[in-house]
Amino acid sequence: MRFSPQIGGGVGVAEGVVRFRVVGRGRAGGALAIALGRVGWSEAAALGRGDDVSGAADGVDLLVIAPPDPVVAEVAAAVQPVASTVVAHLAGSLTLDVLAPHERGASVHPLAALPSAELGADRLLDGAWFAVAGDPMAEQVVAALGGNAITVADEQRVAYHAAAVIASNHLVALLGQAQRVAATAGVPLEAYLDLVRATVENVAELGPADALTGPIARNDEATVQRHIEALSPQERGAYEALAQAARTLRDQGS
Repeated sequence: MRFSPQIGGGVGVAEGVVRFRVVGRGRAGGALAIALGRVGWSEAAALGRGDDVSGAADGVDLLVIAPPDPVVAEVAAAVQPVASTVVAHLAGSLTLDVLAPHERGASVHPLAALPSAELGADRLLDGAWFAVAGDPMAEQVVAALGGNAITVADEQRVAYHAAAVIASNHLVALLGQAQRVAATAGVPLEAYLDLVRATVENVAELGPADALTGPIARNDEATVQRHIEALSPQERGAYEALAQAARTLRDQGS
């Protein structure tokens, strides 16, 4: 598959092939590089920690800056601007301001769990959602990958990214708690995973409020109290906070 975006005659476009480079080929940058390579885009030599990035924008149509979020602005500032090159970052909570002084800035944040570059590439090519902003090249990247683009303005990016953390990272932490509590009853986490999958499917089909079941949904506060009493002190805070969140959800749906 080849993709030929309209990018104003930038360097490296030949016979519909887009040339790109990634600075910081970790899990996110590596996943994107592999995925773009699979759909026919051409990758220039990647750069990483310790490399001279001053000429990174030369000879490419798209430069992806993908180091850890705190140093994105520093790396972008170290790159000599090239007027025809789009410079993009992959950070969910950062605005386009971190890409100064580049004229054509973009943001492409994969709304996907990327535990490794190879597995991440598979997920990016499986109809993933991406939050985009800035230069139209961002949407062209998503289209090439067969993904879904949602535009998130700079002033909304922190809230967007917080929701992503809740949906993914906090869910993992919650399942870690489930594993610890289940272990006290001699039950493995695996016994609960079908329940987790079915619950996510219920949310997808019904929405969070209508998918809520269990003691909070049926106003069974006596059972909730027994749960709290059975938990170790270290586990009670999270349970109580999420029980209150469940009450709020229940009341919103009633």
